[in-house]
Amino acid sequence: MVLANFFEDVGKYVLLMKKVLSFPQKWSTAFRQYINEVQKLGFDSIGIVIIISFFIGAVIVVQIALNMDNGFLPRYTVGFVSREIIVLEFSSSIMSLILAGKVGSNIASEIGTMRVTEQIDALEIMGVNSANYLILPKIVALMTFIPILVVLSMVLGLLGGYFVCHFTHIVPVADFEYGIQSFFKPFYVWYSIIKSICFGAIISSVSAFFGYYVEGGSLEVGKASTNAVVISSVLILISDLVLTNLMMQ
Repeated sequence: MVLANFFEDVGKYVLLMKKVLSFPQKWSTAFRQYINEVQKLGFDSIGIVIIISFFIGAVIVVQIALNMDNGFLPRYTVGFVSREIIVLEFSSSIMSLILAGKVGSNIASEIGTMRVTEQIDALEIMGVNSANYLILPKIVALMTFIPILVVLSMVLGLLGGYFVCHFTHIVPVADFEYGIQSFFKPFYVWYSIIKSICFGAIISSVSAFFGYYVEGGSLEVGKASTNAVVISSVLILISDLVLTNLMMQ
């Protein structure tokens, strides 16, 4: 029964994406929708990205400095390892998991509310492709803006590490700066950006799917939001593993 429901949901998701990934009926309206979604899903997420990235970056540096406090490793190793953690995994994968909670629940609840209040049915009656009109701008907006959030997270994570070194002297600032510049591979930044684009597509499309097929009332909208966050997070972790194996060989 569970397996049958899984394949049914996969089929419904594929059919929904087929409706979503079509040309908009009015490009001007689609562009306005896109700008609104960039504001709602992207710019409104900058605050949480700034706070989390700065302080997690500082914590990463403190933890690494405390656990590498021996005479066998040079002190610049702290900066090097911190950079690798922030650039390769934290700013792309962990931040995407956080955004799945914030953005994913927002998308699922918004579309789910429109479904239970019959606004989507009204669009269909007027001859509007509701899936394309409501979901496509969200997918495109998140996929195009999430790389900006990832790069911002990288910068602020390293900045948080710099500040904790400057004010606590847990690692000399000169050694930390040398570490974050040592053995740098620009491909790692592109690797994180490519991953984040895939994660943005997962968050927006999966959350929209759960919201679009809500049945019932406000209680079911809440359940759909929860399911959207959980499934998006699981798919992000799975795709992170797959993309890492494909791109880092």
